[in-house]
Amino acid sequence: MTAITPHRSKGRPRSFDREQALHRALEVFWKRGYEPATMGELCAAMGINPPSLYAAFGNKASLFMEAVKHYETTYWAAPWQKLAEEPSLRTAMERFLLDAAAVLSSLDAPCGCMVVLATANVSPEAQDVHDAMKALREVSRANFLRRFEHAIAAGDLPPGTDVGALAAVFTTVLQGMSVQARDGAPREELERIARASMAMLP
Repeated sequence: MTAITPHRSKGRPRSFDREQALHRALEVFWKRGYEPATMGELCAAMGINPPSLYAAFGNKASLFMEAVKHYETTYWAAPWQKLAEEPSLRTAMERFLLDAAAVLSSLDAPCGCMVVLATANVSPEAQDVHDAMKALREVSRANFLRRFEHAIAAGDLPPGTDVGALAAVFTTVLQGMSVQARDGAPREELERIARASMAMLP
């Protein structure tokens, strides 16, 4: 599976704020999608000219991947960490899904999940980006799987629970919440989905 490494370069404007630029690029990619977003639109949103963009980020694919990494770190690192650290499985899962409802419906973040929705349809020329997003989506399933395996060891899940299927189910719930958020579902509706999904834990 191909990974795209964010480009680093010293050639950037003196007043360049990388995080702010990434957030603005994120908004463009979210509104337009990865492929429809043009370099002109990205430069205008980020407040830099094309040579500066290429010097700082390399190309559109590298910019997109760094913007997604910024999104993941800013909005999702803390919820995933709390999921791993909370001793009680049910408390951990409910808190994570409620946190997810807050992130997915936040006015400060792209509505819905960038990793799930921004590259829904890409051409063969953008296959590297598609594969990288697929790998990131797999991280969610792996995080759930690891938490459920720990829950069996701790006695929070019955021995013999199909943790692989359970991880796939909750990954699907999380992705479904993202689609609902993109379609305009308010936080309260996403929280209802989150709480209802808890019935699937053995």
